[in-house]
This record gives sequence, C-alpha cells and structure tokens, in this order.
Amino acid sequence: MSPTITKIESTEFSYPLADVGQNPDGFSLVYDPGETTHRKQFALRIYTDVGITGEYVGGNSPGAAQINTFADYLIGKDPLKREKHWSEIKRALRKYDRMGMGPVDIALWDFAGKYYDAPIHELLGTYRTRLPAYASTYEADENGGLDSPEAYADFAEECLDLGYPAFKMHVWGADEWRDIDREIETVHALGERVGSEMDLMLDPACQYETFADALKVGRACDEAEFFWYEDPYRDGGISQHAHRKLREKLDTPILQTEHVRGLEPHSDFVQADATDFVRADPEYDAGITGAIKIARMTEAFGLDVEFHAPGPAQRHCMAATRNTNYYELALVHPEVANPIPPVYEGGYSDYLDTVDDDGTVSVPEDPGLGVEYDWDYIKNNRTGDLHVYD
Repeated sequence: MSPTITKIESTEFSYPLADVGQNPDGFSLVYDPGETTHRKQFALRIYTDVGITGEYVGGNSPGAAQINTFADYLIGKDPLKREKHWSEIKRALRKYDRMGMGPVDIALWDFAGKYYDAPIHELLGTYRTRLPAYASTYEADENGGLDSPEAYADFAEECLDLGYPAFKMHVWGADEWRDIDREIETVHALGERVGSEMDLMLDPACQYETFADALKVGRACDEAEFFWYEDPYRDGGISQHAHRKLREKLDTPILQTEHVRGLEPHSDFVQADATDFVRADPEYDAGITGAIKIARMTEAFGLDVEFHAPGPAQRHCMAATRNTNYYELALVHPEVANPIPPVYEGGYSDYLDTVDDDGTVSVPEDPGLGVEYDWDYIKNNRTGDLHVYD
C-alpha cells in the first residue's frame, strides 16, 4: 500500500532580531543598535498514514495564502508522487507567482527522505558533501555598522580570517542614503583590500535607477575584477533586454533570475543571453523539484547555477549539483546575527561562524532535510491561526 497524506498544518510564528531595524524607506533590514524587529515565517507539516511527517520552516504570507488554493487537492494523495503533484499544482496556480509551491514540495521531499531513510541529496544524486560558502552581507547602513567603504573592507578581512573564500556586499538602499560614488568607492576598497584573496560579488538588490548608474558601478566591478554583478536595475531583475545590453558593456559576469519564477522564465533568460550565472531558490522556484529542474537546464547551456539564500533545502540542492560554486551564507554583519529563525535543534547553523577553516559548510546527513525543528518554540511564538487541512 502506498502512503497517503492525511493532514496538512501551516503555522505562522514570529521571532525577534535584536539591534536590527529598517532603512528609511522601510523595505530592508539594517543594523540599528537598540532596535528590535520581529520577523514572521511559516512552519509546515504534512502528516501521513504511515506515521512519517514531512516538515519545512520558511516561506512568507503570500506563499502561505496560495497553499489554501491547493492543500485540499493533496489530502488523500500519495506523498511520493511529487512530480505529478508539482505539475498539477503548477497549472492550478497559473494566475499567480507559485510561491506557495516551494514549502510544500520541500516538505514532500523531507517526507521521502525519511520514508527511504536517506538524506535528500542522496535521493537527488550526491555530487559533494562540503559546500564552499560566501559571506553575504546585510544592506549597508548609516548607524555605525556597514556604513563606509572602510567598514566593508574591514568586515571582508574578518570573513577572510574565518575562512570564507568569497564575499558579497549589499548596498545603501534608501534614497536618503544612496550615493553611487560611495558604492563605487566601496567596490574599489574591497578589491584593494581582499581582491587578491577572495572572490567578490556585488548585489544592489535592484536599487539603481538608471542605466548610467548600473554601468558606472559595473565598470568599477570590472576594474576590481569582481566575480559577479547581481540585480542592479530598478526593473526588479526581470528585463532580459536590459541585462543583455548591460552584459555587452561589461566584463564582470552578470547574475540574474532571482526575481523571475519557475523553469521557463529562467530558460528564456538564458536563451536571450541576458545572464551569465543563473539564480535558483527551492523556496522561490517551486521547491526542490523546481530548483533542480533549473539547475539541470542551466547545465545544458554550459552555465552555472547559484542557489539563493541559506537553508537545509539549499544545501541538499547544491550537494546534488555539479555546476555551482558557492553557498550563500546570509545575511551576515560584524555586529548582529543572521536574521534566521532560532528553530533548529542539534548542530545545524547558518550563522557567520558556521564555516570551517576552509570556508565550507556541511550537508545534513540524517534522513530527509536532516534537521530537527523546535516545534515548542514555533508553538509558543505563534502569531496567527493554525491552518489545518484534512
């Protein structure tokens, strides 16, 4: 008899971030001494009639809302038929961005690993079990943290001393803080301080308002020999034409597709010569199933895929992918902890000091995702209704 899904639970909870606030426009987390920001996430459990539960913690409110549209479809279904469910739910969410697919698909993979008593990367096909990591910073601030080119260079040296082989800067986001000349100066400061010892990346997170600004900073990246230049444009990272034009003017490779959803738009970006590296995210891109499809497509074009953000699902995807370079350890800062929920029991961590002396992180080896969640913490910090589908 095949296993059957009997119930799905989705729980919203919050957790505090000490000394973290928001930049003046209110859209980004920044270092802010004395402030406390509360962040929300969701915890998902898929119950089955064989006593094995698929679990995942992550996702956001729009994604969780989409689960309402397809959770009933999964009740009574075989949790091992992930590809079938992926295809049906993808069609059902054709009017939306499909962000709700990711957490559910990851939880189904967690179930499968537990069912077969194997870590997910073994089910996918293991390529490696140690992952080179890069330090990916908080957005810049004006509060005494990452508030100057020198501060960025100092922090990059600190990360180098910890073992990191690569470092990525995020920039000043709000209008009151934005200064293209300062960003160019920061690029040069990083190149001069650690460029001979680390791969360097820049992610403006779609802040630059003109082609001219994107081009000026990109040429600074050329001069400092940056490893990649990511999402510069205010277009939101989705214009194939604009990024192809920018590629024609720069030597620094472009990394795009964090903000397009799913396999086909990623493929279109590659075929349009609009990116050099390809972004994929198991939470954003319809789960581990969707992220691995993107990775295989990217491999067929002779390009590399770079998985976005830290997390156990990302580690398993990267462990099963040849054509990838770095695990994103984000967001890091010299004064505050990474903004991740304190829900992991045991040895799993995505904090700054996670890397070993060679700048690598391990891949979980226990069945499924290979992590244990603190469900008491999630329950005690619940902020919304417990949504139950059965």
